[in-house]
Amino acid sequence: MSQRPTIPERIEAERVYLRPYRAGDGPWYYAMSQRNRAHLLRYEPDNVVMEAHSAEEAESLVRELAAAWAARTCFFLGAFDRTTDEFVAQIYIGPVDGSLPEFEIGFFAEVDHEGQGYVTEAVQAMLPFLFGHLGAHRVWLHCDDTNLRSRRVAERCGFVLEEHIREDKLNPDGTYSGTLCFGLQKLELAGIARVNTIEAA
Repeated sequence: MSQRPTIPERIEAERVYLRPYRAGDGPWYYAMSQRNRAHLLRYEPDNVVMEAHSAEEAESLVRELAAAWAARTCFFLGAFDRTTDEFVAQIYIGPVDGSLPEFEIGFFAEVDHEGQGYVTEAVQAMLPFLFGHLGAHRVWLHCDDTNLRSRRVAERCGFVLEEHIREDKLNPDGTYSGTLCFGLQKLELAGIARVNTIEAA
């Protein structure tokens, strides 16, 4: 039987580091969830953050996420500022098709750190994890077609727009919006890395 590859417990980027949640994170995770509820309501109403209604529930939640990380059923990570240790974003990675293999990636920026490039940096840092440690053949992400920040993250990270599903969601304010579906393949990631290397030379 082949041994599962070792996966890192901390991933470094220029301004942020990423790590899985762990026991003891409940109190600050609950406080963060309260700050971000209104922020996430339009585009992320089903985000796991919304399940934390008390510090105790938040502690149980982060322990469940830590167990899922250990079992490799899904991967939730916090992104933290390397200088201040402040939480700036959350990244989610989940399997879509194990036979391919294919994964999805999702994210949100903490409300006080939105628009500062942290999510882009975090997603870029996670792509080698996806294609290297997890052996992904392709990764996809989707976002609301009115969510311009998420669309720009996808584009800056090299994802290709593969489908635009129009008006498939009814929003709380009575308006309709659609879904943008992006994909990135392993060979495309290698091409992006080569271009970045050439441009930096």
